[in-house]
Amino acid sequence: MTAKNLHDHPFDEGTITKFEIFESYVKEWLPTFVMSYPQKDLWIFDYFAGTGYDIKGVAGSPIRLLQQVKEQAGNIFNKKCKVNICLNEYSKSKFEAMQNSCDAFVANDGELKRLKDKYLFLYYRNCDFADIFPKTLSTIAVHPSLLFLDQNGMKFLADKYLMDLESLSQTDFLYFLSSSYFVRFGETQAFQTNLKIDIDKIKENPYKYVHKSILEQLKERLPKHTKLKPYPFSIKKGANIYGIIFGAKHPRAVDKFLKTAWDKNNINGEANFDIDDDLGKIQLNLFEGKLPNKIERFQNELREKILQGILQTNKDVFDYTLECGHIPIHASETIKQMKKEGRLSFTEKSPLVNYEKVYKENRIITYQIIKK
Repeated sequence: MTAKNLHDHPFDEGTITKFEIFESYVKEWLPTFVMSYPQKDLWIFDYFAGTGYDIKGVAGSPIRLLQQVKEQAGNIFNKKCKVNICLNEYSKSKFEAMQNSCDAFVANDGELKRLKDKYLFLYYRNCDFADIFPKTLSTIAVHPSLLFLDQNGMKFLADKYLMDLESLSQTDFLYFLSSSYFVRFGETQAFQTNLKIDIDKIKENPYKYVHKSILEQLKERLPKHTKLKPYPFSIKKGANIYGIIFGAKHPRAVDKFLKTAWDKNNINGEANFDIDDDLGKIQLNLFEGKLPNKIERFQNELREKILQGILQTNKDVFDYTLECGHIPIHASETIKQMKKEGRLSFTEKSPLVNYEKVYKENRIITYQIIKK
């Protein structure tokens, strides 16, 4: 099974969605770490960088990455923060095109030219992922890092790489996965040698959930008490389902990714299509009434857990919200409504369900249940 050369054709809508999510997360990640780690080194690794642009001039991940560095040039200068970017591409022709594209982009931009070789350092590599990834682990282990793994096929999704990622403490990653390949080729020796996946278990659910199903099996391989929080974002490309697996250990990173995902799709925050058919739930069901959509189901469950005393503080609610793959505003709306209904009381003007209040300022408040 040979990998498709993505750059022989214009990027399709699904590929652009993948790049947009990556760029949006960089937009959240970069200023957070630049401001939090002044005069320190940050590292970003794009292991499958491609050519820089497609044949129509649409930017790929390396150019989108440099664009976000440009946007943060002022903060980078002020904080004297070094941004190190490693761009790797195995194909020699793609590598040369990518290096030329990136060098030209930097040379034609005044802000990046001022940053280069003082606070911006570009490292171009023409290596096989299996060779370069182990060599970068020692750097990743000691510096705040962001990893983008955009494999085309399945060769580089293996248990050993997953465990390496799990062992890292200051690392966020976005791992693009050709999920549909598992349904088509998952029982072949090539797949099972790299990563054993129960194909029958995947097929128990509708095909559109294949990416989520794979992630659930990958999560079962993680150590029992791991702090790593992986989240899926499914991408539909024609008849196929692909997807991004995001992973991080820090709640701030999870919060940033979920914001990115819900900004991309405010219906479900986990796919570039209506994966749970939530739009159809706007209509009344003749026998069951209006069926709750994903947000409403979460809010109903949150309400019950608060009234049962399972979730008592804003920290409890914030952590639970992230665990469920939702953003804080979904929880805040519910708590405000419960207060309006006279079911809850709390001393602050707002529920304080956000990262800044819970983890940065340590402002923990307890919600008092008003029994009726």
